[in-house]
Amino acid sequence: MPLRANADSAEIAVKGRGKSGKGCRKSASMDALLPTSLEVRYFTYGILFGCGSSFAFQPSLVILGHYFKRRLGLANGLVTAGSSIFSMGLPFLLKSISRSIELAHTFQVLSAFMLIQIFLSLTFRPMFPSTSDPHDVEQVKLDSRSWRQQCTSQMRKYFNMKVFRKKSYRIWAFGIATAVLGYFIPYMHLVKYVEEEFKEKEKGWIVLVCMGATSGIGRLVSGPIGDLIHGLNKIYLQVASFILLGVMCMMIPQCQEFWGVIIVCLFLGLCDGLFITIMAPIAFELVGPMEASQAIGYLLGLMAIPMTAGPPIAGLLHDCFGNYHLAFYFAGVPPIVGGLVLAVVPVIHQRKLRKQQLESGKDKMLVSEIAMNGELLPGSPAMEAHV
Repeated sequence: MPLRANADSAEIAVKGRGKSGKGCRKSASMDALLPTSLEVRYFTYGILFGCGSSFAFQPSLVILGHYFKRRLGLANGLVTAGSSIFSMGLPFLLKSISRSIELAHTFQVLSAFMLIQIFLSLTFRPMFPSTSDPHDVEQVKLDSRSWRQQCTSQMRKYFNMKVFRKKSYRIWAFGIATAVLGYFIPYMHLVKYVEEEFKEKEKGWIVLVCMGATSGIGRLVSGPIGDLIHGLNKIYLQVASFILLGVMCMMIPQCQEFWGVIIVCLFLGLCDGLFITIMAPIAFELVGPMEASQAIGYLLGLMAIPMTAGPPIAGLLHDCFGNYHLAFYFAGVPPIVGGLVLAVVPVIHQRKLRKQQLESGKDKMLVSEIAMNGELLPGSPAMEAHV
């Protein structure tokens, strides 16, 4: 997120919502080697692990586009489904570990899992040619500039804002950023809600397992479905997932029994899988393979802010009103609004394509007219033959 900075908080990790594929750099695995004070944990697990997770997750989405084209959705579904498997298994593992070892050692076990991914990331081999040539004219000019001009040029190279010039990408990115404001609220507060409303302190982890299970199913199913949908029409899968996600969040306070919350969680996980799997293929459709990496990176950066802000806002609502009812109603509004915004992206993109086709058609007609008029100029072979 991302989704992606999409690392879960320490509380969720201890309760069992672990994710694979989100932390395969050294910065994500060094946190267990440092002292165990809470302030240090803010820096290690909060900042270092967050940065390492984003460095690992974003390339794992982009690299698939280098190897797959027609089956990109299926590949994304298989890869992202791995995190759902760990989401179901880690609650049992962490629950047993936490009973025998302390919290610091639990973090060390999690860091060991992240350390394995460092070696897995070494298998990434980009297939597209580099956009920069070390012997081109721009590089020669760069050597003759001052150090300030060189720094500015390098910053523009690595922080290229060209993708934001495309209107369809801007609407898509900000629509998703709006939708994910309520995305993490069920994951962060649903266990506590179950404990308060239904007094089920020993069964709260079941809701996380249910969401992880159906999220994996959604990822496996939505991948092949996305491959069958032509072009940007696959965005409508995201539209449906966000709207359904918002409706399900609003249904949580209406559940009178614990089994009703379980059913809602099954749909929440399904929406999660639909949304995540189809994100990378849509980015490739919008900006092309050469700019997909930066497009996904900017999207995850935009998503990080509302995803981080959503759970604290829900916590404030709980403290003000004494229950989670208004918090879950609030969580349902942004996904619905964001889904409606995403629905206009294919329409805008099609209009842009039609406009480009019309302009190219006019250019061809103008070239043909110039060629025909040139044949009738005085002295031309066609004119002499006519005379």
